[in-house]
Amino acid sequence: MRSRAALAAALGVALAGAGAHAEVDPQLCFACHGPNGNSTNPVVPSLAGQPAQFIGTQLIMFREKRRTDALMSPVAAPLTNPEIIALGKFFSAQQRAAPAKKPGEAVLAAGRKLAEDYNCVVCHGPALKGQQHIPRIAGQQMEYLRTQLRGFMAGTRFDMDGNMTSAAQRLKPADVDVLAEYLAGLE
Repeated sequence: MRSRAALAAALGVALAGAGAHAEVDPQLCFACHGPNGNSTNPVVPSLAGQPAQFIGTQLIMFREKRRTDALMSPVAAPLTNPEIIALGKFFSAQQRAAPAKKPGEAVLAAGRKLAEDYNCVVCHGPALKGQQHIPRIAGQQMEYLRTQLRGFMAGTRFDMDGNMTSAAQRLKPADVDVLAEYLAGLE
């Protein structure tokens, strides 16, 4: 079995080396992820504005069965590297919809403090908009964020390098709710 570092290196080579000409229609993703990747379903993530490399990495994880989901796994299974690259480029270039709900001042203050205390800004960036293979969490669907954080806490969510699991396992259940609400309301 490959190590996580070797898998990450292989992903980088696959994403960088494949051509960018693909024939996949991103509109096929709109049924679940919303128009141009702006999800209106609280349990489905928005893809608009996500880093292209993050989208590509996740699609490869689903395709290679490292990450599983009843809907995403069969969708990703037949995708070629050029199609994955094209989807990543498309969705990363889409304009993000404004958050549906802004958190109150108390949640803003508490969420900001939690994001700093748990070093979210180190990997996800100062504005939590993601970078390279790290997702944008600012403005993401609140219930989706809550579910992912709980999965990392429980060790049931795929985590390529273990950083999210390590960070999330220190969270209290109330922290997860505050963080999810705070992050979902960010631009």
